[in-house]
Amino acid sequence: MIYGRCAACKYLRRRCPLDCIFSPYFPSNDPERFSCVHKIYGASNVGKMLQQLPDHLRAPAADCLCYEARCRIQDPVYGCVGIISLLDQQIQTAENQLAETKAEIAVLAMHNNFHK
Repeated sequence: MIYGRCAACKYLRRRCPLDCIFSPYFPSNDPERFSCVHKIYGASNVGKMLQQLPDHLRAPAADCLCYEARCRIQDPVYGCVGIISLLDQQIQTAENQLAETKAEIAVLAMHNNFHK
């Protein structure tokens, strides 16, 4: 057993070089994280994407790829767009309820002022 390999190198059954592009973002204690990303994007594509980014953007990009891959595995048709659509519907419903409540308050305020 070779210790010190990241989850990506373990998954790909290769040595983990000191300058491994995956190592900082796919730790060995979370193999499912890389597995999801690999299923959707492929290791080569993920490596290329990460290499093209400045160092300070790689961690958020890896997080985003992981989130989107998990969403795509759960919902192969819509992926994270399905979640975004659901949240957008909830926002629209809340905005409509707020508008109705404001209208009711305005009616009650006018009714209260009328009876003074």
